Amino acid sequence: MNGLTLQRIQDAHDRIRKYVKKTPLILSKALSERCGGEIYLKLENHQHTNTFKFRGAINKMTELSPDESRAGVVTASSGNHAQGAALAAQTLGIRATIFVPRDVSPLKLENLEKYDVDIVRGGDFNEVEPRARAFGLERGLTYISPYNDYSIMAGQGTIALEIDEELKDFDSVVVPVGGGGLISGIAVGVKSLHPDREVLGVLTPGAATMRESLRAGKLVKVDEFETLAEAFLGGIEDDALTFDMVKEYVNEILLVQEESVANAMHLLWIEEKQVVEGAGATSSALIMEQGELFEGKRVVLIVSGGNIADSLFSEMIGKH
Repeated sequence: MNGLTLQRIQDAHDRIRKYVKKTPLILSKALSERCGGEIYLKLENHQHTNTFKFRGAINKMTELSPDESRAGVVTASSGNHAQGAALAAQTLGIRATIFVPRDVSPLKLENLEKYDVDIVRGGDFNEVEPRARAFGLERGLTYISPYNDYSIMAGQGTIALEIDEELKDFDSVVVPVGGGGLISGIAVGVKSLHPDREVLGVLTPGAATMRESLRAGKLVKVDEFETLAEAFLGGIEDDALTFDMVKEYVNEILLVQEESVANAMHLLWIEEKQVVEGAGATSSALIMEQGELFEGKRVVLIVSGGNIADSLFSEMIGKH
């Protein structure tokens, strides 16, 4: 049964609007000129913690019962989800424990330590989630998934409602894809309101699990490798609810190359003065790489986040 509906997204929108920022939707003249279309940027890099992840986390936690809230929550992440969950828990006064891998980047750890949460560090990336789930079961804590939860997807889907409030007439939405929580929520929101609209996903070869799974017709394991879109890395759980959501509601998932992502990050800074991480720039990279797909169309690109180390960002910009 599909537990993600327009009503659920609308309920999430009503419930969390007092906590989240309504992020800017701006016209990009530079990207519009590149493809001969009308290209808008939905700037989730302006959301709390500089990423859309806060939406899903705060929605999930506002749905907890009083007993669940008192017991606390647990999650596992080395990146944007960790910060989103930490801020959501702190905002609602819920105790949170966050498992991070041994080799978590110093910057990400430093950012996480700003929040009033318990941090457990150790193990490899693929070990922290099982450890966090086991910890939660032992102590009666609610596990906050980065994407594999209808409440998380509904929170991310509030982006679709914000777009619809400002821009009724558009042809396509392009969404970065990792585990699929963001595109699932947005696709259900968009398609429920406008069945004829196109929802496209975009990812890089280094983190193409969702695309390869769709091509295989089932969830498959894919050897991931280093990519500028590091937020996509981590694979997809065997029981991922998002797989069926994407299969039903998303028109197509497309690949963009690393060079295009780097070029998009540069363009977004030079032309739009936006600091955007690799994963967040993939939607713009699609315009730069396959602009002919969007000629004459009005398109919304989801800029999913802007968490990138100053040194790496300077290096990326300096190369162009």
